[in-house]
Amino acid sequence: MAYVATRGGEHAIEQSERLFRDDLGTIDLDRVTAIRSSLPYLIDRIMGEASLYEPDLAALALAQAGGDQYEAVLLLRAYRTTQPRIGFAEPVTQPDLFTLRRISAAFKDIPGGQILGPTLDYSHRLLQVGVLKGKAFTPEPVVPAAEPAPATQPSLTAWQKAQGLVKDHPIEEVVPDDIPDITRQPLLFPVSRAHKLQSLARADTGGTLALGYSTMRGYGPVHPTVNELRLAEAPLRLRHPRGTIFSAGRVRVSQAEIISKSKNLELGFSATFGWNEVKVIAAASLDLASSQPNTHPAVTEEFVLYHTEPVEGSGFCLHFKLPHYVTFQSTLDTYRRVRADREAETSKVQTEEEMASKEKETAL
Repeated sequence: MAYVATRGGEHAIEQSERLFRDDLGTIDLDRVTAIRSSLPYLIDRIMGEASLYEPDLAALALAQAGGDQYEAVLLLRAYRTTQPRIGFAEPVTQPDLFTLRRISAAFKDIPGGQILGPTLDYSHRLLQVGVLKGKAFTPEPVVPAAEPAPATQPSLTAWQKAQGLVKDHPIEEVVPDDIPDITRQPLLFPVSRAHKLQSLARADTGGTLALGYSTMRGYGPVHPTVNELRLAEAPLRLRHPRGTIFSAGRVRVSQAEIISKSKNLELGFSATFGWNEVKVIAAASLDLASSQPNTHPAVTEEFVLYHTEPVEGSGFCLHFKLPHYVTFQSTLDTYRRVRADREAETSKVQTEEEMASKEKETAL
């Protein structure tokens, strides 16, 4: 939809886009490379919400959008729809993940141990203002551990199931063609858990945090404990048409398991492309909350999944700035008509009252 009623028509629309592009200047490979290398966590967030893992394309989308995250996600999703699907990757389990960070807030000593990995959790938040005065900020070098942690780690949930702490649900083999795909199929409620987890995986980080936070504060039935949080690289394995399974590289992923402290220890789960801890913790809380009996909106699947969809949500919000002349003028016409009717009715009543007063004076 465009401003078809705007004075200047197509020429004005073209010039408005040129004004936007002029502010951004020339976009070249150096700028895209700089964005990718300097903003890795923002790139991860965009890839996760776009359902497309390609750091260079995400950096290009961010450059074209001038840093507007919703516009960048829209660009990536639009690009993804033009690409063919050539196959399905093999399933990835937790022990397959090349783990760089793995912590648990529920257990101190877990099989494989806690791995702090890259994080600011335990550091002071100090703005390096010296950079603005020409003093470069160079981080301290990483000191290699005396004994590096193993590249892969066992599943904490598997250990809990063996201890009888968590109910063990059997894993069903599913044909790839039977797996629901949120990028190609609309949400139909009640949703399957596969659709729900896919929707949360590409949900808006801010929206997911807001709703997840509301359930944590008491508007829902879940006060979560992080059972296990991982930042890892997942192996991308594909099956060749001749049957051979081969590696096509690795992709960065985040995953979180949330455990409840109710009568039964239940788990909520979330995973997404890229490293985005706050999103997967909030999303896992929403996953767990949605299985609980409660009437709060943040526990209702339809409310949560519809209102954390970044492209649809931002698009619906921004469409209100597009022309609504006809509908708004119709509302004004109705308002004017109602006001005229009320004024006419008031005038009629006043006339009747004046006539009644004159008749009373005449009778006296």
